[in-house]
Amino acid sequence: MRETMSPENKSVSLHDAVKLLLEADDIYLLCHQYPDGDTLGSAAALYLGLRQKGKRVSIRCGDPIPQKYDYMFEGIEFPDFEPQFICAVDIADPQLLGQRLSPYAQRVDLCIDHHGSNTKYARQYVIRPEAASTTEIMYDLLFTMEAEITSQIADCIYTGITTDTGCFRYTNATSRTYIVAAHMMDKGADAAMINRVMFDTKSRARLEIERRVLDTMSFYFGGKCAVAYVTREMVRQSGANDEDMDGIAALPRQVEGVEIGVTMREKEDGSFKISVRTGPKVNASKICAEFGGGGHPGAAGCVLTGGVTGAKHQILSAVQKVFEKQENS
Repeated sequence: MRETMSPENKSVSLHDAVKLLLEADDIYLLCHQYPDGDTLGSAAALYLGLRQKGKRVSIRCGDPIPQKYDYMFEGIEFPDFEPQFICAVDIADPQLLGQRLSPYAQRVDLCIDHHGSNTKYARQYVIRPEAASTTEIMYDLLFTMEAEITSQIADCIYTGITTDTGCFRYTNATSRTYIVAAHMMDKGADAAMINRVMFDTKSRARLEIERRVLDTMSFYFGGKCAVAYVTREMVRQSGANDEDMDGIAALPRQVEGVEIGVTMREKEDGSFKISVRTGPKVNASKICAEFGGGGHPGAAGCVLTGGVTGAKHQILSAVQKVFEKQENS
């Protein structure tokens, strides 16, 4: 086993990142726990590009990959070997690796990410907060690598873009995001299918958990903040799995007049994963940063303890500061 990384971590260019990857072999690509379309799409696209270059590579994820993403993983294998190079994709903090991948937390050689809150834990990293998704960065990386953009790679890159922009509804979608997505459609990405699977298809268990979450929703500060929660018991009663929970965090923010939407999901240890979604006037990342979390201006997260009541009180105190600052400015 090789030595752990040096503390002298540094930012590198895409050209240098590609050089690192092409000089390496026995590569692990790490995805974060509760995997979404961006971390999975980034890993799958990079896997396919590296395989074209003859590299031995494997994808590792902190949780099982939801079945709805199967189309990205056709023909992809997950060999088990001792990695000589580890690349994390769409992972802002090693804590997001989850328990399963925690042994690799101090061994990440390269991180490719678009979160401005990235803790720069990797030995070398490419971080572009202006990118709507990590797959948008992967688009540039694969072209720099001179990899062939197959229809499967195009599906992967498009998936990361559409899921991280809420099907292009969020403010992080820039003109370049549309250009990259259009190019991927030209390369064979099945945009209609992907959007349908990601946004227009729900299981009965998803409808049941959604109903239960909506029943918990409360409004504060004149209706400008909505808070909903999900307990493990609610998930058990509904029969929902992790795949069914995808997108639940967006529900409170969808209510008319709500500027800050908060969803609290109970974890196995009894703590709550807090997801904050905000409108353009509020920075979600700054709210979550008070509790050691982070993310994007419009979508961020953190973890709180104290049960439903305690966690809600803490996050509402932070939200109150935001509205008080708005009133005084």
